[in-house]
Amino acid sequence: MANDRTRTTASRRNFLTSAGALGAVGLAGCTQSTDESGDAETLSGTINIAGSSTVFPLATAFGESFDDDHRDVDVYVQSTGSGGGFANFFCTGDTDFNNASRPIKDEEEAQCASNDIEPIELTVATDALTVVVNNDNDWATELTVDQLAEIWSAEASPTTWADVNGDWPKEEIKLFGPSDASGTYDYFIDAVLGEEGPGHRQDYSGTEQDRTIIQGVEGSEYAIGYMGFAYYTENTDRVQAVAIDDGDGPVEPSLETARSGEYTPLARPLFTYPKLSALGEEHIAEFARYFIENATDESVVADDVGYVPLTDEQQAEQLSTLEDAIDRANG
Repeated sequence: MANDRTRTTASRRNFLTSAGALGAVGLAGCTQSTDESGDAETLSGTINIAGSSTVFPLATAFGESFDDDHRDVDVYVQSTGSGGGFANFFCTGDTDFNNASRPIKDEEEAQCASNDIEPIELTVATDALTVVVNNDNDWATELTVDQLAEIWSAEASPTTWADVNGDWPKEEIKLFGPSDASGTYDYFIDAVLGEEGPGHRQDYSGTEQDRTIIQGVEGSEYAIGYMGFAYYTENTDRVQAVAIDDGDGPVEPSLETARSGEYTPLARPLFTYPKLSALGEEHIAEFARYFIENATDESVVADDVGYVPLTDEQQAEQLSTLEDAIDRANG
């Protein structure tokens, strides 16, 4: 992809659809930075990123804009799921960053440590994890957290909607969601089912392609699924979002309710994890800075992608963490 400088002006809908379909995108980019003497210094090298399908569109958007000034840096972004990225790419030393829609697990940190890899946790946005049903569904447009847990519980595993509520159709529930390699899957278990709960039922259609979840729910009146908010916002004509009642009445997913803290328990932070040693390379450190410096950009993070940007205070905290890590990497 290093010689491919063709740019497209596809709509956000086409961007998310094609990104989900391809799974991995090579983004040619490079920048002109200026050293202390005032001379232009060209950054060059390769940056490899794997991990969360939820963070994927945000990382891809920043990779593309990084291209505007950095034409000798190649940024490759791959959607593998948070856990799949940690286990198969980042903690084995094959990538420089891992995107994640939940914090790194103890066992993943141990795997990384066994390969002398130190992950640096950086928060990049907030997501409103969204539950969706078919447009013809007129009975489950609002769900309590307990009902949501019952539907997805490995212990309860209701077969029909009537098993959840006797007033609902006695029709088989069709379930679509992320695979167990996904951070969205892990977060849903923690937030809805509970870490010590019965676990996530496995008789569902699991995938790392959010567009496949949309297609599945759209295709069956009796379907339900869940995914990151960005993919829902690009498909509001195909499926409908469920309002979640955590005890204070149903709340619809939105950037506003995620930002205010009303949308509980499904509002969640999103992360990227550069490895410490990689931050010793100038082009990688510069891209990490670029990621965080632009994570407050409402037009990109909220309008173009569909997540809640960092506040100025959050950005300052993340930049401090990053600069400390860069200093250690170069120490």
